[in-house]
Amino acid sequence: MVVAHSERATLRVGDVFLKVDADQARIDVEVEAMALAPVPTPKVLWHKPPVLAIAAVPGTALGRLGEPSTASPAAWAAAGAAIRRLHDAPLPPRPGRAGRGLDELAAELDGECEWLVTNGVLPADLVTRNRQVAEAALRPWSPAFTHGDLQIAHVFVDGDEVTGIIDWSEAGQGDALFDLAILTLGHEKHLGDVVAGYGTDVDLDVIRAWWSLRSLLVVRWLVEHGFDPFAPGCEIDVLRSRL
Repeated sequence: MVVAHSERATLRVGDVFLKVDADQARIDVEVEAMALAPVPTPKVLWHKPPVLAIAAVPGTALGRLGEPSTASPAAWAAAGAAIRRLHDAPLPPRPGRAGRGLDELAAELDGECEWLVTNGVLPADLVTRNRQVAEAALRPWSPAFTHGDLQIAHVFVDGDEVTGIIDWSEAGQGDALFDLAILTLGHEKHLGDVVAGYGTDVDLDVIRAWWSLRSLLVVRWLVEHGFDPFAPGCEIDVLRSRL
């Protein structure tokens, strides 16, 4: 078992990953995005709802949230270059996780901030400060082909080369800086390498805003699905680093 929660599960059998998801639309998005993305992706072996079978990609993950990355600066830069190719590609047909409307996102953020404070999960000053930082991400953006869940564990490298990007179920049209922020969440020291590989000016304040925004939004989900945002180097530490 690789990962499992109430929404979906992923199992590994040898060199085959079996993704079990009752949401057929989410599987359809993943298959479509992998076919369109101009970056290395897993090979789809077969698809029999609710199971999608994909081949393992070579290499090792760029890193893990909460753990130091052993990947080289060149590998991080290569990840940035791969993301740029994705963002420059023709748009996929539908919005993705990184493409939510600003009003919807702001309302969700306000609701999660209220929940965090009301239930004593986080101190009010920590939530308030990060809510202020997050505001910079709530601005107009031009749509790009985004992965939507570009955690470092989803980017595989061999030496200084990207060998595969996995887990495309949240892909679609969205804010390019969201992808860059999710990749570097908890690994701020590698942001410069990623931006160098990305090869164009980006607004670093917006990326930092996305770190706060994403962390505030995901704490409740993580707690309710058996994950620990309080682990060293994870979401709560990201929020604390903004103080």
